[in-house]
Amino acid sequence: MWKKILLVILLLIVGLPACGLAYLYLRNPARVPPSAIKVAMTPERIARGKFIFQNLSDCDGCHSERDFARVGGPVVESGRGRGNVMSGLLNGLPGTVVAPNITPDPETGIGNWTDGEKIRAIREGVDRDGRALFPLMPYTGYRNLSDEDVESLVAYLNSLSPVKNPLPRTQLDFPVFLFIKGVPQPAGRVPSPDRSDKLKYGQYLVSLGGCMDCHTPAEKGQPIPGKELAGGQLFATTVGRVVSANITPDLETGIGKWSEEYFLKKFYDYKEYAAGAAPKAVGPGAFTLMPWLAFSQLPPEDLGAVYAFLRTIKPVHNPVETHPDAPNLTAK
Repeated sequence: MWKKILLVILLLIVGLPACGLAYLYLRNPARVPPSAIKVAMTPERIARGKFIFQNLSDCDGCHSERDFARVGGPVVESGRGRGNVMSGLLNGLPGTVVAPNITPDPETGIGNWTDGEKIRAIREGVDRDGRALFPLMPYTGYRNLSDEDVESLVAYLNSLSPVKNPLPRTQLDFPVFLFIKGVPQPAGRVPSPDRSDKLKYGQYLVSLGGCMDCHTPAEKGQPIPGKELAGGQLFATTVGRVVSANITPDLETGIGKWSEEYFLKKFYDYKEYAAGAAPKAVGPGAFTLMPWLAFSQLPPEDLGAVYAFLRTIKPVHNPVETHPDAPNLTAK
């Protein structure tokens, strides 16, 4: 009798984890078939898509060649969209993580992808083969990208010059490649934001700008509850280290004392650099991954909406030294 009970217990101890592991291996990410849409290549859409790619969502930050010898890492134009091995830049990633070539090159880029497959990858985190994308690609935020804006972004991608740049595929460590299958979610139809509602429009821009992803500290890849936008996330790279700032309205450690005018000035101080005049980076205090050059091109109404939304976030007291290797320098 006891032997049978022990055998059942042993089978449960061994069998249940094995079944769970098998489920994780065999399951597919949540997905729907890509739409059959063919995006209209109008000048207006391409211009809007360029703005989203280069400025609002800073797709250049991961997918383009950059010159980190200069402040802000400006884009090398000939390498726009060519892709990068991100684990060759960011330390601590779980395996070989690649931001792929997203130019229309048919061999090494996405020239053979349909527009529907591109839209699904951007907003839902599933590639054309149905694989879940590693969420360093902030598709959980891009899920809020409106139909009109995502079509504009695809129109711009289709207009890029093809760049031949073969890259390896992302290969994630165990068990990360199993867990990320639960991240993609179908987006459905997403209406355009109401720009007359400053707070909601600001929330839309914060989502597309990836502010939450960088400015919320995380443990084991998961945001720490109660510390949304409180900063403290360390980015250790092969060219420098930087810690994200607290952008909650905390009066002492965040941006609670900043006026809207001062908030805008922080970005617009980089306008000259973005126009091609970025100076050589000197010392660890000048290194940054914050896309100042891209965001400095946002119009005042957009930055004002972002500021208005950030003022509604719960203040979190969280002192942050953004440049730990240059503690005596004022952080930017």
